[in-house]
Amino acid sequence: MSVPRHSGSGSDLAIDSARRNFLAGNRLDMQKLAAELGVDRSTLFRWVGKRDELLATVLWSLAEPTYRNAIAATTRTGAARIADATGTFAQALIDAPYFRTFLRREPERALRLLTTQASPVQRETVGATERLVQQEIDRGNLIHPMSAHDLAYLITRICESFVYADIVTGETPDAAKAAIAVAALLGDATYVPKGISS
Repeated sequence: MSVPRHSGSGSDLAIDSARRNFLAGNRLDMQKLAAELGVDRSTLFRWVGKRDELLATVLWSLAEPTYRNAIAATTRTGAARIADATGTFAQALIDAPYFRTFLRREPERALRLLTTQASPVQRETVGATERLVQQEIDRGNLIHPMSAHDLAYLITRICESFVYADIVTGETPDAAKAAIAVAALLGDATYVPKGISS
C-alpha cells in the first residue's frame, strides 16, 4: 500500500487546503475543512478519506520533496552520500516549525502516522531510502552484506530515533547523530557530517 493517490479537483483542493493549514501550524479539523470547501463531511471523506489518511497524504507530500532535496544537496558518494541525505532530511524535519507543532500537539498520533505500519508514510520513506541505497550499490560505491531493503528500514528507524528523540526519550533531537549512526551502519567509521547542526 502506498500513500493514497487522489484524483479530481475536489480532492486536490482539499489536500491543498489541508497542506496550507498544516504549514500554518493549525490542527487539521475535518469539519472546518469541509466548511471551507463548501461541502459536507461525507463528500470530504469520499475525496480524501478519514482524518488520519489525509494527514498521511499531507505529511508525505511535504516529506517527499524534502528528502529528494536532501539527496540532491550532497556531492559525496557511497555511505557518506546516504548519511548526508539522512542528516539533511532529519535536520529539515527538526527545523520545521509546523512539524514540531504537530509533534507537540498530537504526539501519539504523529508517531503512529510517521513511524508505524498504521500509515503509509514510513513505508514510503523506506522505499525512497531503498532506492538511494540501491543506487549506491549499483554504482559500486557501497558493499554491504545486508539487502538494500533491510538497510533502508534500519536507516529510516535510525533517523526516526533521533528526529523524535524529545517525544520518545526526552532527549534533544540531533540530525548529526543520525547521520553518523547511518554512516557507521554502512561501514564508514570516519564520516564527518557537513552542514548539519549537532
